[in-house]
Amino acid sequence: MLQQPLVLQPSEQFAWMPRGRGEVCSPLTDLTNNSALYSLALYKRSCLISPILFGGQDSFVLTCSPSTLRFIWKMQTVVRWCKHYMLCAFVLKLYAAACKHAKESELAKLSFKSLLAAISLHLCSAGATTEPMVATDHNEDNTTTILRDWLVKVQNLYHYVEWRPKEEPSRYQGEESPKQWSDVRYEHVMKLRQVALESAREMWADYFMLVDCDNLLTNPDVLWKLMKENKTIIAPMLESRAAYSNFWCGMTSQGYYKRTPAYIPMRKFVRKGCFAVPMVHSTFLIDLRKEASRQLAFHPPHPEYSWAFDDIIVFAFSARMADVQMFVCNKETYGHLPVPLRAHNTLQDEADSFLHSLLEVNVRNPPVMPSKYIPVPRKQPDKMGFDEVFMINLKRRTDRRDRMLRTLYEQEIACKVIAAVDGKAMNISEVQALGIHMLPGYSDPYHGRPLTKGELGCFLSHYNIWKEIVERGLDTSLVIEDDLRFEIFFKRRLTNLMREVEEEGLDWDLIYIGRKRMQIDHPEKAVPNIHNLVEADYSYWTLGYMISSQGAMKLLRAEPLKRILPVDEFLPIMFNKHPVSDYMEQFETRDLKAFSAEPLLVYPTHYTGDNGYISDTETSTVWDNDKVRTDWDRARSGKTHEQAKISSEAQNSDVLQSPLDSTAREEL
Repeated sequence: MLQQPLVLQPSEQFAWMPRGRGEVCSPLTDLTNNSALYSLALYKRSCLISPILFGGQDSFVLTCSPSTLRFIWKMQTVVRWCKHYMLCAFVLKLYAAACKHAKESELAKLSFKSLLAAISLHLCSAGATTEPMVATDHNEDNTTTILRDWLVKVQNLYHYVEWRPKEEPSRYQGEESPKQWSDVRYEHVMKLRQVALESAREMWADYFMLVDCDNLLTNPDVLWKLMKENKTIIAPMLESRAAYSNFWCGMTSQGYYKRTPAYIPMRKFVRKGCFAVPMVHSTFLIDLRKEASRQLAFHPPHPEYSWAFDDIIVFAFSARMADVQMFVCNKETYGHLPVPLRAHNTLQDEADSFLHSLLEVNVRNPPVMPSKYIPVPRKQPDKMGFDEVFMINLKRRTDRRDRMLRTLYEQEIACKVIAAVDGKAMNISEVQALGIHMLPGYSDPYHGRPLTKGELGCFLSHYNIWKEIVERGLDTSLVIEDDLRFEIFFKRRLTNLMREVEEEGLDWDLIYIGRKRMQIDHPEKAVPNIHNLVEADYSYWTLGYMISSQGAMKLLRAEPLKRILPVDEFLPIMFNKHPVSDYMEQFETRDLKAFSAEPLLVYPTHYTGDNGYISDTETSTVWDNDKVRTDWDRARSGKTHEQAKISSEAQNSDVLQSPLDSTAREEL
């Protein structure tokens, strides 16, 4: 125990009841039948205080057994009552929070509803009456030390903390790796969850919420929204970097996962709502007020259980036998979870996987920051063996810059920020001064329009980097744009790739790490003796690429400003893979040696049609006339659509795969 809990004797249990009723409400009663508008349970070990707000009433009857002393609790008497009995010191603190929440300084001006709303808000954010049980065991790292240091610093935020550390042994019997799940390990976890569930029942808790420690809940209202659904078991749908989530839509007769057509529309938010499903896991809420919840158990398995010995399947079977339907809710974004790793993965793999989950949250949500109570070692960013890492960003896109710098820092990658050329801000005289002329005959393949100012600015941004590479004599560089997301194990996979390229002595000029493959009729040629590398065919996008000094010189020698077109059309011309021969014929030398990572290492943060999608290249004006706008192209944009499906015959299946590819996007 880290903290001596405040314990009231069982005979001093408290409960609230509505005025005019002659019996105390049981904590397990379904209060919705009593016209309750709000219910919130506050737990103090052997004491239960359950305020229930009934329609329009601002006063309550407090029944205290055995003395049966009754008080009408009006707002004017709250503080006096608390001082008199010194029952719950935190009520005074919550009352202060209520005053602040309601922006009123006078006690009489606060209604009971305002106080209760503020109390719930305070509890949700501060966890004032939560009683966590923290158990850790079989660790090969410093998990126990970190947890204990955190608990020592935060214990005052909780009423009671149960601490269950176990240093030895560091592995389960017969376990060959930290990610291997044996029956002994499954049973241990099931027993821990059962202890937690029974503890909640003993204290007459209204709700029991299970959250795996690597699940990230990013919606601050998730608990209240789940309670509002009034289901016995309900889970918030959690997102991941793949199709994986914390629910199943189908289950076989043996209890295993079954693919169904309903899953992807729910996982992708095409269908929104709360849906009945055969399985939820990792994070879910149990309403202990429901009579049927008494039959639920994590351990031991139901007497009739004959399926695989797996914790989530055992509990799903328990729910089935108790006639309790599981539900998953995807009305909003609630949080994220990592994709489970395999038995051969290491602790470093798990750490990198969790880091990737944090980065995925950061793509469309505010960043998840580490606890202020845990000292985080300062990271040591490096350039991964490159002479320079360039990150292109428009100065007016500060949100993208902040996100990318944070993402790179978390991966310990150092970069140089390159101020992108803002094509929209260029006038015709500036364009002419640079000697820029559009490639004769060029038109956008989707819209038939000429080059846009945004595309002009994008080209010049990359062009300026190529010039700097040559001027500084940089042998190898990495160029990335600010609207990308990184694949799992990005840094390790990229450094492994570059090490093999160097060891094999590959003659290369440019290697894509992110692109849209446009030639999807036949596979690209795999590079012998190098994992995850193919010869690049016609491609779009310049999300990220490695470039050598030789490659930069080849691009500059082509004098592209004299016959400019979008940069992602120019590069395929230079490695002689563009489908329009008229374009290629205007560049005599086309000997750029271009390759691509396979699978890719970066992807766009957004595609056409996604919420938050912004294009600085296609939605502007044509390059030489500010009066001809191209905003109308946005709805019909094909270039920024997601990668088209590649048939099995055209897959790059001959490429050598590395061990880290077992968690690549395509396999999930």
